[in-house]
Amino acid sequence: MTAGRGMTVRVALAQICSGPDVAANLELVRQFAAEASQAGARLVVFPEATMRAFGHSARDVAQPLDGPFASAVRETAAELGLTIVAGMFTPGTEAATGGEERPRVRNTLLVTDGVEVRGYDKIHLYDAHGYRESDTIEAGDTLLRTRARGLELGLATCYDVRFPPLFLGLARAGAQAIAVAASWAPGPGKAEQWRLLCRARAADSTSYVLGCGQAVPAMSGVDAVEGAPTGVGGSLVVDPYGTVVAEAGEAPQLLIADLDPELVARARREVPVLTNARWG
Repeated sequence: MTAGRGMTVRVALAQICSGPDVAANLELVRQFAAEASQAGARLVVFPEATMRAFGHSARDVAQPLDGPFASAVRETAAELGLTIVAGMFTPGTEAATGGEERPRVRNTLLVTDGVEVRGYDKIHLYDAHGYRESDTIEAGDTLLRTRARGLELGLATCYDVRFPPLFLGLARAGAQAIAVAASWAPGPGKAEQWRLLCRARAADSTSYVLGCGQAVPAMSGVDAVEGAPTGVGGSLVVDPYGTVVAEAGEAPQLLIADLDPELVARARREVPVLTNARWG
């Protein structure tokens, strides 16, 4: 479907469980993208670290946005007539501090409509709960909003969801929906926090939030690396009022939802937080 007055845009969230094998993960992208296309979706969002699961070296697989991985995703998008968002790792510029001086990489969300490939580099790195993403990952510093099959789409990654100003900035830049690709760390209360934060950011920004996370490895036949943020499932679509309209469980799943751009416009008229805010 196409967006316009009274029209909706069908989107898909591909809750996969990636592993260490880049080629196998790319095959998951092809498989789930094809299923999304068959379901009538125009946009499909994959999780953070789709290219390779956390707990395995990101440096060893990092590629530029014109490299083999991104090019294969672009070709899939072109073949299926989709826009695809997927997490990968790209080369950075900084050296890690302490110990061996090796360059960091960037935790990148690629977005491609089959022609152009763009990338959002994760701004807020997960240095929390005893994990230090910044030891190997270099932070980005630029928001990304792009046109995606009739939607103005903003991009965010995992830990970004704890920082409301990023979402407000994307909404003020015109985003109607914000894709949050994640590989959420497991632990007590963490799945509930993920759900709460996605709902809060949707209400904060009066935007749809498309929260796509990695499935639970134990539900997927994948051996997870202990201590790594490997996913809790629970992908969800939240409307601009903060209401959950579609939600996945813990296992791999393709979640489908229809987004109404007019609902965003209505929410912003009724609850004009973007214009009423006096700071931020």
